[in-house]
Amino acid sequence: MNIINTLHFIENNKFSDVFKDIYGTSEEEMKYQKQRYTDAVKKFSEIYPERKDVRIFSASGRTEIGGNHTDHQHGCVLATAVNLDAIAVVAFHNDGVIRIKSEGYEPFTVNINEVSVKEGKTGTTAIVSGIVARFIDMGAKIDGFDLYCTSDVICGSGISSSAAFETLIGTTIDTYYNGNKAGAVEIAKIGQFAENVYFGKNSGLMDQMVSSVGGLVFIDFLDTEEPKVETFNFDFEEYGYCLCITDTKSSHANLTDDYSAIRNEMENIAKQFGKSHLRFVNELLFYNEIPKLRENCSDRAIIRATHFFEENNRAKFEASALKDGNMEYFLELIRQSGRSSEAYLQNHYSCSDPENQAITLAIMLSRRFLGNSGAVRVHGGGFAGTIQAFVPINLVDDYISEMNRIFGEKSCTKMKIRPVGGIEITKEEM
Repeated sequence: MNIINTLHFIENNKFSDVFKDIYGTSEEEMKYQKQRYTDAVKKFSEIYPERKDVRIFSASGRTEIGGNHTDHQHGCVLATAVNLDAIAVVAFHNDGVIRIKSEGYEPFTVNINEVSVKEGKTGTTAIVSGIVARFIDMGAKIDGFDLYCTSDVICGSGISSSAAFETLIGTTIDTYYNGNKAGAVEIAKIGQFAENVYFGKNSGLMDQMVSSVGGLVFIDFLDTEEPKVETFNFDFEEYGYCLCITDTKSSHANLTDDYSAIRNEMENIAKQFGKSHLRFVNELLFYNEIPKLRENCSDRAIIRATHFFEENNRAKFEASALKDGNMEYFLELIRQSGRSSEAYLQNHYSCSDPENQAITLAIMLSRRFLGNSGAVRVHGGGFAGTIQAFVPINLVDDYISEMNRIFGEKSCTKMKIRPVGGIEITKEEM
């Protein structure tokens, strides 16, 4: 679709159905998205003036609801795609290179013929190279494209801006160069491959899977090559609650060792039983063997393993509670999850920086505000970043105001479940 027609379609609400599906139906939101997409197309035209035909793609951020630090142990998670997303305006060509400019970042180029992991690329260039390399290995005949990206998934906010970007690139390539053969699940695995092998981050698969698949998703990672993915519908607002994420504005810098320690300690426990991950360890045997485990493992490692066993089961119960419409039981499970992360997983603050406890502060203030209603827990990796709260609708405006008062304007965001994952916005009009 040429740029003039694309702008005409946006202005005349030709994308209104898909906008309402992924962003909500409020007039204010529709106005914002129309302006956002218009600005993105115009910006693309400024950066790549020689390109006349474009297509638009979108990939969502995600919020983890259940299963805090379970995915890297082949566990179960409950998560949802949300209405904050990354969008890309793309022009395909035969230049043999990929040129990418993301809002707020320096542009970069990836040569299709130079995507070996040995090329020494770093950062986002490495991520894109890894995704391209994986598609080429799968037989895709990739050439090139120019892409401008803008994102509402704030970097470092705990809503996984990296997974949204990886899904965006994967969806773009799969749609145009691979005939949609990979599909959402494989796109997620390609994103994880790029992070693990090219970027060097030993991440699990949850973030990419939820961003790519979309909706409210229960995932069992017992077999990471073929994870069991179940999507289902649930509207928290119909049951009287809003899902809120608060960014405490605390820094993720220098926390790699803290994140790695959780995984390493859990896997050290698993090794005592001759297993690679805790999911393959018999839970009752684990408790029986605690005296022996203390000879070779730290007490913290044992306690963190306890969190895994309880949290893995809890994710299953949370999914069942939502499918049954049992909101009160679901909220109690969220409270249990929050207490387990705090006391057992111990990921509310870094032991190397005990004076900075923004996560603990935010949870304390939330519990004080909510009293016996709603629920609150750490969100994502922890140690810094964000918390998650389920807030009664009648309290949500005051809750957001209170969190913003403490952590700064726009710290607290009300989320909606996005029913779809990585998609092409312009698809229906092609």
